[in-house]
Amino acid sequence: MLIDDITIYVKSGKGGDGIVAFNKNLMTLGPTGGSGGRGGNVYFEGIMDLSALNHLRHKKVFEAENGENGKKQLNDGTAGEDLIIQVPIGTVVHNLTAKNDQEIVKLKERLLIAKGGRGGKGNFHFRGPTNTSPKEFQYGQPGEEFNIRLELKLIADIGLIGLPNAGKSSLLNELTNAKSRVANYAFTTLEPNLGTYYGLIVADIPGLIQGSSLGKGLGFKFLRHIERTKILFHLISGESENPAEDYQTIRNELGAYNKLLLQKEEYVFLTKSDLCDMLQIQEKVAQLKKVNPTAKALSIHDFEAMEQVKKILNQIQERK
Repeated sequence: MLIDDITIYVKSGKGGDGIVAFNKNLMTLGPTGGSGGRGGNVYFEGIMDLSALNHLRHKKVFEAENGENGKKQLNDGTAGEDLIIQVPIGTVVHNLTAKNDQEIVKLKERLLIAKGGRGGKGNFHFRGPTNTSPKEFQYGQPGEEFNIRLELKLIADIGLIGLPNAGKSSLLNELTNAKSRVANYAFTTLEPNLGTYYGLIVADIPGLIQGSSLGKGLGFKFLRHIERTKILFHLISGESENPAEDYQTIRNELGAYNKLLLQKEEYVFLTKSDLCDMLQIQEKVAQLKKVNPTAKALSIHDFEAMEQVKKILNQIQERK
């Protein structure tokens, strides 16, 4: 199960306290209390693993290490260890406490979420000509703490969309090194899958049906992923009795969720053309061309059809 929306609590480390100490050695009297170490910071770091949020499911509180207290003989406490929480690239970080949002869009990108508290000064720092034996010191400052909502929105060059059982997973497997589950029934794919085609990231977006934008089926859960996809490959099964209606069903759901999705560059493919009569395929492609002139027949078992798809992908790659 893919976790793509989760709320957690993060807290950076408290700064260590400064201390009061004096040199006991003869002829070297004076304050020697060290300062406390800085509290650890909390960072989010982007990685490629789509399931990276899954490990946050059973633990809701994440705390960085506190700074160490100051020591005698001018020895400062060590800084607390930073906490680095790995999240998938494409994660939107909603700080529910501070009311701000940030995004992680690059591999290895780090966001500082909660800054560790500053360490307090030891009495050595309060010495002066008229205060040779200070007993003042500072407590370490507390760390920051926030409620954070992490929302994953896939970042892909190509998004494969369409009704269930339209052949999205099969096309992804054929074009890339992905190993999506394939079967001849609806909702075989229950979570997004990614693959790469010579540097292009291709995402199989599952679960779209009529009513997805209202929460029906799995579509509402995954519609958000289409927002960050640059180009759409809209797949419609050649076995459909009314492919133009199927096409419009998905378009309606995209527009109901976010009208900007309708402005994305789109290519339309009538899939499983090897399972239908050639005359039927020609008629159905003609229907689709009336709503989108890019419409083409496609079968993963048809070499020439797959070469046409690869040609489109190569042209997209050249434009990057």
